[in-house]
Amino acid sequence: MKKLERSLSLTSVIAISIGGMLGSGIFVLPGIAAAKSGSSVWLAYLLAAICILPAALSKSELATAMPSSGGTYLYIERAFGPIFGTIAGLGLWLSLLLKSSFALVGFGAYLSVLANVSLGVTKYIAIFFLGIILLLNIFGIKKVGKVQMVIVSISLVTLALVLIFGLPNVNPEYLDPFYSHGGTGLIATVAFVYISYAGVTKVAAIAGEIKNPSKNLPRAMLLSLFIMTLIYVFVAFALVGNIPMEQLATDLHPIYTIAFINGGTTIGIITAVVGVITLISMANSGVLAASRFPFAMAMDKLLPDYMGKIHSKYLTPVTSIIVTCIVMTLVILFLDVVKIAKLASAFMVMMFISVNICVVILRETSAQWYNPSYKSPLYPFVQIFGIISGIILLIFLGLLPLLAILTIVVIGYLIYLKIGKKTARTGILRKYGHRPALYLLYKKNKKLSRETLDMSKINKSILDGQIASEAGVVIPLFGNEKSAEMLIEIGAALNKKEVTQAVNITEVPNQTFLDAVMEDNPKIHSLARRISGMARARNVKIDFEAVVTHDLSETIQELSDQTHSDWMVMGWDARAHKGLLVRNPIGWFVDHVNSDFALFRDNGVRYISKVVVALRPGRKDKNFVAIADRVCKFYKASLTLLHVVPEEMSDEDMASIENSSNMLLSKAASRSNVIVKRAKKPIESISETSAEYDLLIIGTPEKGNWQNVLFGQNKDKFADSSACSVLRLTVKG
Repeated sequence: MKKLERSLSLTSVIAISIGGMLGSGIFVLPGIAAAKSGSSVWLAYLLAAICILPAALSKSELATAMPSSGGTYLYIERAFGPIFGTIAGLGLWLSLLLKSSFALVGFGAYLSVLANVSLGVTKYIAIFFLGIILLLNIFGIKKVGKVQMVIVSISLVTLALVLIFGLPNVNPEYLDPFYSHGGTGLIATVAFVYISYAGVTKVAAIAGEIKNPSKNLPRAMLLSLFIMTLIYVFVAFALVGNIPMEQLATDLHPIYTIAFINGGTTIGIITAVVGVITLISMANSGVLAASRFPFAMAMDKLLPDYMGKIHSKYLTPVTSIIVTCIVMTLVILFLDVVKIAKLASAFMVMMFISVNICVVILRETSAQWYNPSYKSPLYPFVQIFGIISGIILLIFLGLLPLLAILTIVVIGYLIYLKIGKKTARTGILRKYGHRPALYLLYKKNKKLSRETLDMSKINKSILDGQIASEAGVVIPLFGNEKSAEMLIEIGAALNKKEVTQAVNITEVPNQTFLDAVMEDNPKIHSLARRISGMARARNVKIDFEAVVTHDLSETIQELSDQTHSDWMVMGWDARAHKGLLVRNPIGWFVDHVNSDFALFRDNGVRYISKVVVALRPGRKDKNFVAIADRVCKFYKASLTLLHVVPEEMSDEDMASIENSSNMLLSKAASRSNVIVKRAKKPIESISETSAEYDLLIIGTPEKGNWQNVLFGQNKDKFADSSACSVLRLTVKG
């Protein structure tokens, strides 16, 4: 399969991103935005840039994890599932076609200067040019894209000249009042101009063609956002300082007006020509981008097949292009410019809220295939700010945009029920979401699909494709273990039965064919050879298989059910696995796998001769001693039972704990002893003690506070601070 060549440099990506933002947001919007806020409109542009920053960072992360995907639509579908994928596809389609419609309305305003026609007539002229754009898109005139880069350059030069001549002529009297409608008016204006920055994330869709995307993609987004913020802020300031507010408030061609005021008729006409060319170019690129969403959804079986029809000669999505232009025609005819801008901003805000939530879901669930080369800084606080600020902006946009969003949600859901329900894809949230999220969004499937378990993808000369039906321990391997051999060895030490089952599991998104992933994988052959050598050295029976799956959680549950295992053993990084709405796969396994559960944190210890069992304060479990004794017998190691007690505990109580612990250890076959020590800080005490041992065995922790539960970011502090390797046990029996 051919791959896209990574040929785009940082400079090229910045130019493309700026091109996606430069248009109606500065050539049309500032005047009607100033009517809502007063001369503080420049501040509204600045605040809008700050509010959109989290989405830029989040989308950079998502794009480097899925560099060849279809952008925001596919990110949302993979995180939430096809229901939200359908809604997101419609929302993105509408936001882009509304923005393009807005550009055409502005195009008509600038054209009215050149052709001396009324604004009422310019609507029909705009529709005529929309017809030309439709033909250009159907015929696939690719050179238009190259011309657009020249147009962007001309537009930037024009705006630079506006600043050079406009800023020195700012009239302080025009800057009063700063707030025409108070703070609420400013916030409403922030939401109104939000759409101006929508193009900053468009480059995420071409991440597969960018050189060194983990660095260049976020840099390009941030630099282009910074550059356009400066342009928007200073141009908006120049406009309110040069044009009286009563004139600016109804001006749909403010760049022409300021050029005319400072440069006269000729300069004004030249600026109007630039405005016409820029806005028609932006409308063309908008139709190009918008029409691809219904086409992509049809390819994913979320819209009727005819929406995915391709022209036999020009190979363009002709039906999708025609439908997009028809809807744009209706928007231009029946919606005024303010409503168009509000709706465009509302749909884009909704999509960017979803993008921030996607990062939270994918980070918290730790989906195996989600491995971004760039990660958003200050997670999850950046995403939380983006979500909350987006919700506030949606509220301030007013009732009409909220009703429009609700309508699209209902339409999207109905389309999914009629067409998309047949798709077998599921989102990460459905797999690992807690009940509050699942009851809100989905009905939980009770019947597990067995189609995800496929043992036939690997060369059968090494792997026989058969799971041991009576394995005492099942050990899933995900490829990120420090030492797969050490993890399997720990599993064998816990095993009371003859066979230990190790399974290398590779999870891929639903859109990826299983057959294409792991055939004749040399890493699997190497792993099989190393595990075989370890099994001979330890004189244990290890069965090793490899699985490719679309659903990690259900595959592991299938493994547990098929083997009737006593234990499930996994590698672990000491991260907690509980969250309010989402959890990582380990949290799902703990709740759904019937066997006991062991998590092994590998701190690099390779020879285990001293084992310490540290029961958490207030926790007692006699089973732990028996389990630890089994591990010690396997390694021929000594066993220590450690109790860390409060400093104020009396000597008599300490002696009682020591006596009862010695009674527990009397049944142990290994060399054993008891340590009872006072400590003000149990975590630090256990950490210091662990330096004298090779393996620390602990139990599951108490429930975390609301903050930790909500975001799932807390570490198991006992495991995280340990100097030796850690085995954390969850005994269900």
